[in-house]
Amino acid sequence: MAISVDTVYQRVLAVLNKEQRGYLTPQEFNLFANQAQRDIFEQYFYDINQFGRMHGNDTEYSDMLNILNEKISIFEAEGAVTSGTTLPADLYRLGTIKVSYTDPITSASKIAEAERINKNEYLYITQSPLATPTVSRPVYIRDENGVRVYGATQLTTGVTCNYIKVPTDVEWNYTMVLGVPQYNASTSTNFQLHESEEPELVEKILELSGLLLKDPGVYQIANQEELERIQQEKA
Repeated sequence: MAISVDTVYQRVLAVLNKEQRGYLTPQEFNLFANQAQRDIFEQYFYDINQFGRMHGNDTEYSDMLNILNEKISIFEAEGAVTSGTTLPADLYRLGTIKVSYTDPITSASKIAEAERINKNEYLYITQSPLATPTVSRPVYIRDENGVRVYGATQLTTGVTCNYIKVPTDVEWNYTMVLGVPQYNASTSTNFQLHESEEPELVEKILELSGLLLKDPGVYQIANQEELERIQQEKA
């Protein structure tokens, strides 16, 4: 379930108004909202690395690795590797590369997982009859231009990948009514993050708002709330 961009904006405005700190325009909010969403999203992967080194627990709903994987699962996707080289445009982290092929003996459709190798390895394995890639045992090389997938030759069709996609940009859009911006749900884009991230979104946007408004009070309030929440989560 997505987090309503309007709910977050109204909560941010409510705090600013309560503290008489100023006003955050829709344009400023959208800028900070996307920064906050991206910061939270990228932190997932650092947290997984951290909690992966710790002993978990047997509680079904409170194991941190399970919680993080649930949050990341929102961004799991599958897409085509166009022409066998071009990865999806919204890719953040690449997972498995797969090759679809027809078994020459049974004529059954099958899928093989490609193994990642570096350029030097490809040169060596193609010199060995036993190690040479085949369509049922493919390999791939990744570089700044994308990927190259090989069976007996370079493959340009039937190649797909599992990946983590970047969050879609958030936008609080509006129409002007008597000179006042009124929320337009039909042209707005909600946050893609897990609904549990709503408090952190508000905190991070308030922190950025405090810097914009040159008001350390706003930053300190949001930062203190964030620190308390982080300590509670990681205790």
